[in-house]
Amino acid sequence: MTFKKVLYWASTTVLCGIMLYSAYMYFSNTDMVKGFFKGFNYPEYIVIPLAVAKVLGVIMVLWRGSKWLTEWAYAGFFFDLVLATMAHYHAGHNLVDFSLYGLVALFPSYFLGKYFRDPV
Repeated sequence: MTFKKVLYWASTTVLCGIMLYSAYMYFSNTDMVKGFFKGFNYPEYIVIPLAVAKVLGVIMVLWRGSKWLTEWAYAGFFFDLVLATMAHYHAGHNLVDFSLYGLVALFPSYFLGKYFRDPV
């Protein structure tokens, strides 16, 4: 395998792992996550729908059955990770957290995924 393919699969694995871990935390520790959302001034009712969206996004990123839905999944991940990183930063948390790692992994996953997996 070439370096680009290794980078693509490594970044996609990291991105999907972070999203699945986040969704797992949202499902298993809903009250704790709702407390974090309340502290960030985000609505609490969005926790479970966001967890479902993350799981569906991971499925689309890995399956790539629809180009349009895959683009939306990456866009959703981008906005989720940017907002999470900024929320943690403004709350005074350590900036080096999973949301920042996910944001860094998102770009090679997206662009190399288009290069390798989308037909021209």
